[in-house]
Amino acid sequence: MQLTAVFKKFPEGYAAFVEELPGANTQGRTLKEARKNLAEAVQLVLEANRQLAEESLAGEEVIREPLALPAS
Repeated sequence: MQLTAVFKKFPEGYAAFVEELPGANTQGRTLKEARKNLAEAVQLVLEANRQLAEESLAGEEVIREPLALPAS
């Protein structure tokens, strides 16, 4: 699976987001900083989503397994 990072230039720097992952957005003064911040934002969104799912399913009988996505 491949995610798409989008960077938009502003006078103050760059805004950045991931098309496929709502909530993964950030900014940076430079493109390099925006890229670094976006990678961190993606990690934080995924961790937060996992924690929310675990909390909402606490005490429930569920099956968890890795999901392999086919190459596109």
